[in-house]
Amino acid sequence: MDNRAGEMLVFVRVVEAGSFSEAARQLLMTPSTVSKLIARMEERLGVRLIERSTRRLSLTDEGRLFHERSGALLAELDDIERAVGQGGKGAGGTVRVNASVAFGVLGIEPLLPAFWEMYPNMVVDLSLSDEIVDLYLDRADIAFRVGPLADSSLIARRIGVARRKIVAAPAYLERHGTPVTIADLDRHNCLGFNFRRAAPIWPLKDGGRIVDRMVGGNLLANNGETVRRLALAGMGLARLGDYHVREDIRHGRLVEVLDQAGLGDEEEVHALYPGGQRMPQRIRLFLDFMIPRLQGFMRNDPV
Repeated sequence: MDNRAGEMLVFVRVVEAGSFSEAARQLLMTPSTVSKLIARMEERLGVRLIERSTRRLSLTDEGRLFHERSGALLAELDDIERAVGQGGKGAGGTVRVNASVAFGVLGIEPLLPAFWEMYPNMVVDLSLSDEIVDLYLDRADIAFRVGPLADSSLIARRIGVARRKIVAAPAYLERHGTPVTIADLDRHNCLGFNFRRAAPIWPLKDGGRIVDRMVGGNLLANNGETVRRLALAGMGLARLGDYHVREDIRHGRLVEVLDQAGLGDEEEVHALYPGGQRMPQRIRLFLDFMIPRLQGFMRNDPV
């Protein structure tokens, strides 16, 4: 049976104790057993970890690296056992999260009560903005982003796909008519966005190809929730993610229009976070809890 974790524990104890005999005493083992175990590790790894002398033990360069990484791994195992053994009650710390307004309100916020039930000592510092933030400058641990990713050193885990829909309130369509062709958008009030990466262009399918259609309207907002609320108020057409408006469509508060033209208008959603040798437990626990549930949210799985 593979017992490398146990071997690592013995090795770390030898290093910390400074001798085989003292480590053996602490571990309730014989010095010869400890010595043979370290020798077996060195043979398997193909390197010498410890230089032995009659006076003292000293680590080789490989031994120092193995000691550092073994200590980190054993600490991680302790964290896992503590979290599982206590049902997560002992896990603590602050997780700083950034997300778009709609994704945060509809996707993340409803999951927080169950997260805190599992991890009552965790603090979630949640900031919602449709602007793209710099994780390092904003001191965020995790960002949930909709749209294309810039090249970076951040780790990206895919959450799902947001399919854009063009929607309007029934009252608006009664007053202004339902657009049937892309050209009909010219006579409609198209609600838009004002942040830097936005443009008054809707990519739509026309005759089997995607075209960028210029649109205009009397609202430019910095978040999708404002656009949605004004669409609900009958002020115009809105182009929003399916997860953002699916309940409104299901209850008849909004109606999808030009559905065929919108096929292929979609953006991926990712969780982004810094990489590193050892992810802090607070971040790992948050991601492990949230990501599968948010993937289900994006798929619109039954609750």
